Amino acid sequence: MSLPDYQSFMTPLLACLANSKTVKLRDIDADVYRKLGLSADQLKLRIPSGKQTYAYHRLGWAKTYLVQAGLIEQPKRAFCKITQKRLAAVESGEPINNQYLSKFDAFLDFKTRSKDANEPTQVNTTSIVSNNADKTPEELIEAAVDTLNTNLSDEILKAVLAASPVFFENLVVDLMLAMGYGGSRKDAGQATQYTQDGGIDGVIKEDKLGLEMIYLQAKRYTNKTVGRSDIQAFAGALDMHRAKKGVFITTSCFSKDALEYVGMIEKRIVLVDGTQLTELMLTHNLGVSTKHVFEVKALDSDYFMED
Repeated sequence: MSLPDYQSFMTPLLACLANSKTVKLRDIDADVYRKLGLSADQLKLRIPSGKQTYAYHRLGWAKTYLVQAGLIEQPKRAFCKITQKRLAAVESGEPINNQYLSKFDAFLDFKTRSKDANEPTQVNTTSIVSNNADKTPEELIEAAVDTLNTNLSDEILKAVLAASPVFFENLVVDLMLAMGYGGSRKDAGQATQYTQDGGIDGVIKEDKLGLEMIYLQAKRYTNKTVGRSDIQAFAGALDMHRAKKGVFITTSCFSKDALEYVGMIEKRIVLVDGTQLTELMLTHNLGVSTKHVFEVKALDSDYFMED
């Protein structure tokens, strides 16, 4: 017994949000299922892990794609609300699916985002909405993991921005520790004692013996771009502490002038923007946990060799 694919959930989901109220997805999922005409047996079907029904799983992904396209917004976790784009989408009479969502730059960016922001990305709308018939199973798995991690990165950044400045400073220290700097969390405890101390938010050992120290600056911005003047101020603060190495971490991004400036000075300053921050957190399992582990096995040819 099959269910409609996740794209089929998009139009009824938007229809259930037509009153412009902010609601939990769990409060309207039954209405979406009724609009799709799902049977009781279909609603009982569960994904392989058994943790969720296929219906709610696909509804959740429909919501995720609509959020990325800007047709739905999430004012707070687990809640959703339609946007003005949704009105135009429904009034157009066109089927709401990936083909329709590809009209929005935000959706294309979500689907084609490169792991290396410095590499140019070619947007191919046809590949975005294809059924992936030309891909091998392993390629499909890799593409799915990449999509999951892209969405998770967005969630991580939102969580960081919603936290307090003190939490962010501690997060920066925890990240440095996870990457192998500073020894123990107890040793790194001094890192948050430097808040507002001449433009330094923290200091951490480069190695476990503390032969070199790294000074930290953490800026939790939403839309503000970190410019050259901010980096110059940080470099000046390093001079005050006779420091040669620093890490400037922000939740936003750096201007072209800022990036060029760090390449011109003698001091070693590493810039970490919001995208790199979430990638590092994923790589070093900070603020995330493993949900599923899938094994891809291959034939062991040596086992079948006969003397």
